[in-house]
Amino acid sequence: MEVAHFVFGIFGNATALFLFLSPIITFQRVLRKRTTEDFSGVPYNMTMLNCLLSAWYGLPFVSPNNMLVWTINGTGALIEAIYVLIFLIYAPKKAKVRMFGLLTLVSFVFATVALISILVLHGHTRKLFCGFAATIFSICMYASPLSIMRLVIKTKSVEFMPFFLSLFVFLCGTSWFIYGLLGRDPFITVQIANMTFQPLHLQNGIVGTHWRCLQMNVAGAEWLWLRARCYAAYIVRNLQEE
Repeated sequence: MEVAHFVFGIFGNATALFLFLSPIITFQRVLRKRTTEDFSGVPYNMTMLNCLLSAWYGLPFVSPNNMLVWTINGTGALIEAIYVLIFLIYAPKKAKVRMFGLLTLVSFVFATVALISILVLHGHTRKLFCGFAATIFSICMYASPLSIMRLVIKTKSVEFMPFFLSLFVFLCGTSWFIYGLLGRDPFITVQIANMTFQPLHLQNGIVGTHWRCLQMNVAGAEWLWLRARCYAAYIVRNLQEE
């Protein structure tokens, strides 16, 4: 059981790292064009908050024997902070104000949880408080990419919905769900997995795949129509010459 617990923890770390690194292509585009266009910065703020609270929960003085939890989430918080910084630099003025407001909220929530857990609570009560806080904001993280689905359906374009973000959220949540079950840690089981949202993230990916296929079919139909017109014009010209 301990071996399986450790293995799923490692797999969870690997998928989580891919999750944190999956927006790199998006931010390469942002850096190249020097604008965030219509990309949403909400998922990055919510993911950073979730990482901060989860890393705090995994620290030895809060929740012993959870080294895999605090190491990967500490790394994730650093990566997400870089994304948020890039977003703040290149976002339009209106989006920049919203992002700064979200960043302020993230900092306030984390500082409040950390200070209360250190100065007021002790032992098992501290673990319960930090676990509940991490669980609540984990739901926000897993739900935040779903806000992009409305834009995808409205514009019939997956340009602003990173497919790999949804895929790795699904894989990461499933891995940590099993890790939490094997370790008998209810907060990790509920907090990281949020199985209510896993089918929705899978649906998110399916929506993206559907529109990609639809766009390919439309492009193919346009090509065939163009070829048919050219061929018809060729036949008409030959008939006129005869």
